[in-house]
Amino acid sequence: MSREVTIPDFGMIDETSGFTFPEATSDGRFRVGEDGVKSIAATGDGKVELVAFSAHTLALVNSSLGYPAYYPVYPVKNRSVRAVLMDLDGTSVRSEEFWIWIIEKTTADLLGDRTFRLSSEDMPFVSGHSVSEHLQYCIDKYCPQAELSRAREFYFKNVSREMKEIMEGRGRENAFVPQSGLKEFLTGLKAMDIKIGLVTSGLYEKAMPEIISAFRTLGMGRPEDFYDAIISAGYPLGKGKVGTLGELSPKPHPWLYAETAAVGLGITDKSCVIAIEDSGAGVCSARLAGYTTIGLAGGNIKESGTLPMCSHYCESLEEAMDIIKGYADEEEHN
Repeated sequence: MSREVTIPDFGMIDETSGFTFPEATSDGRFRVGEDGVKSIAATGDGKVELVAFSAHTLALVNSSLGYPAYYPVYPVKNRSVRAVLMDLDGTSVRSEEFWIWIIEKTTADLLGDRTFRLSSEDMPFVSGHSVSEHLQYCIDKYCPQAELSRAREFYFKNVSREMKEIMEGRGRENAFVPQSGLKEFLTGLKAMDIKIGLVTSGLYEKAMPEIISAFRTLGMGRPEDFYDAIISAGYPLGKGKVGTLGELSPKPHPWLYAETAAVGLGITDKSCVIAIEDSGAGVCSARLAGYTTIGLAGGNIKESGTLPMCSHYCESLEEAMDIIKGYADEEEHN
């Protein structure tokens, strides 16, 4: 018989969802049957653990860098659509293969082995999170003697070289391809007078060339002029540079999505916001921020065991638009 649990302010989860049901949280703080804990449910990749009490739920977001955090879980209630927040990699622009390739090249540099290749098992852990978490995962698995600071040096050298090649018309072909239907989707939202935010765990120097390239391909002008808010993980910390907070607070933490809506768009009513994501880390981030979350196929949502984080799951931006229009129509009739 399949096990299922009801998580307050979240819903019902069973074993077919990809979630697991540990007896205790990974940090040992909570255990089922003790201190009022009714059940614990963890995403398949172990990045988020839901601790259910009788009337509320806490979410533990784990960190490979040693800084986990607990967040309250909010119920999702959609009463209107004032804003749509969109992920960049995989949702707006097909670029995941490129960035995974950069992680692979960086790991190869650390190992001194140009033939090194990541495995399919690595995919949920080298996309959707912060650069440092991707690198730390590879260090832990493939080169435990390496230092994260050294990995970051290799990573940013690879990024700088490859981005320069791409922006000059050389480099890896089809590195940044606009998602199918992106232009129609974005202009459709504008026509509905819905604010649009772009949300990425990517650092500024990798994120902006992506969306600039996509907008250039689509003939849409400057993304800074089109979007109502753009939030990235900031600027990388490095010797001789001033970095910004981002490596310890990216997806699946809720802060990037919350900041885009609350600060960038001035919207604090969670029921007015819809988020669209293709990664497991992304849907966790948006759901923990309290937003209706649309999962988009093509990423690692199912593979990472995070499908229950989605309010909806669809195959294309066209389907996502139908869902948004459904909410808008319902609002109009109420």
